Amino acid sequence: MADVQVSRTVLDRTVPAPRAGCPDVAAAPAGAALRPRGLQDLRRAGRGRARPAALHYPADDLLVVSGLPGSGKSTLMRRCVSARLVDSQLVREEYAARLPAWLPYAVYRPLVRIAHYRRLRRAVLAGGPLAVHDCGAVPYVRQWLVRMAERQGRRVHLVLLDASAEEARDGQRARGQAVSAYAFARHREAARRLRRRLAGTGSPPAGCASAVVLDRAGARALREIVFLAS
Repeated sequence: MADVQVSRTVLDRTVPAPRAGCPDVAAAPAGAALRPRGLQDLRRAGRGRARPAALHYPADDLLVVSGLPGSGKSTLMRRCVSARLVDSQLVREEYAARLPAWLPYAVYRPLVRIAHYRRLRRAVLAGGPLAVHDCGAVPYVRQWLVRMAERQGRRVHLVLLDASAEEARDGQRARGQAVSAYAFARHREAARRLRRRLAGTGSPPAGCASAVVLDRAGARALREIVFLAS
């Protein structure tokens, strides 16, 4: 993936301005909390550069966590987010626990999707901070979230977990839920389009107030994702 333009990193702590040509994240102290603005590519962190330990968003805003199946979206959300979660993986697990183990997921997938979108709609209408699992293969869901948030006077933020296909496949095997080759190809194409758009515009997707790009190491370094009053 081509490097995307990195906007000024805004931290909860005051830090010296970075030297010309140095990514802003290089000046971040260890354990700093990042308040994302614009497009911020944190995959360059590491190699002596501190990785943010927290992402802080305005109260009542919406966060969309996107990436390939198996990239670690659900793990990141459950571990770090201190707000309401709407995660299709949780819905799938609830159905799997109630249905016979021999029943293929493909049979009840439509029920899982309907239940997920119903929960998503209720959660958005209820207001308050919200984190949403986004498979990325259905872009109109993110577009709908942007429209709804605008009507409510809220903003949408994006976190993209940029895992390779091999890393995502490893993640699927670890959770024992492999995605079909056809479905995975659709997800990969959707992720490729999103990465290309970010790289081409140097800004978040239309309607998003911020976008943070993380590799798996950056995701592991995060300890919290919180929504705070401005």
